[in-house]
Amino acid sequence: MNSAIRLSHVSKRYKKFLAVEDISLEIGRGEIYGFIGLNGSGKTTTIKMLLGMIRPSEGDCYIENQKVGLANHSLWAKVGSLVETPYAYPELTVKENLEIFRRLRRVSDSSAVQQVMDQLKLTAYADKKAGKLSLGNMQRLGIAKALLHKPEILILDEPSNGLDPTGIIEVRELFQHLAYDLGVTIFMSSHLLSEVAKVATKIGIIHQGNLLQEVKADQFKDLLNRRLVIDAQDRGKVLAAMNKAGYPSLFNEDGKIETTAEYAVRHPEKISRYLVSEDVPPNHLALEEEELEAYFLRVITERGV
Repeated sequence: MNSAIRLSHVSKRYKKFLAVEDISLEIGRGEIYGFIGLNGSGKTTTIKMLLGMIRPSEGDCYIENQKVGLANHSLWAKVGSLVETPYAYPELTVKENLEIFRRLRRVSDSSAVQQVMDQLKLTAYADKKAGKLSLGNMQRLGIAKALLHKPEILILDEPSNGLDPTGIIEVRELFQHLAYDLGVTIFMSSHLLSEVAKVATKIGIIHQGNLLQEVKADQFKDLLNRRLVIDAQDRGKVLAAMNKAGYPSLFNEDGKIETTAEYAVRHPEKISRYLVSEDVPPNHLALEEEELEAYFLRVITERGV
């Protein structure tokens, strides 16, 4: 893989506490990698190691095939980041904060501030002091600072924090534009699997410092449990008919018939015809899919970490 980001057997130990254990992953250019985990799972620690903010106890981090370390200052010209709480000078306006950051980043284009305010829908708040911003708009300001110098790589810790539903959609569409149209690589952490699944091309699940699973977004749906739920006037006869035909079924919490038999899930129309032929026609038949959060919790439980 022509990787933009690579972690090689990275661990971080604080005395007796192992915050991150032997994580290896690789992210290609133009990918959006969703790093999913509960609070305290090791997401932020991993991001801080990747950004050179803390040193790994073991292993190495690479950006553009260069090892992250004190000697490689040139790396950060290509990287934009947001870690934990966005910071800003509270007594300065949004525009003034971005102007200072533009100079620190040595961005010569003076129109870059206006461009990034437009991108993040901050233009209406340009003259508002940062200390008076809502949590959501402070988060937008943090993302704007990460984007100001038009980086090739974005590393973002919980970028949707504090955003309202409209803001979440706008930021999601912005990330998709950056990655799909401009080739920007995005590594973003979150505890919201359902949101990340809408934007990421690949998802990694971390729990208690361990990378439990990686899956490409286009393969993700195949991992979700699916079930066929059936209701009928005589539920007992339907249950008996399903089991007789070799589709193991049971009554769910609502008293309806439920089966996870692969053939039944893949061909609900044939199940309906079969039940009609058995003189127990269904009056309700629906295919239900496991919710993303339920899948996330199932992975954690099954791995027993």
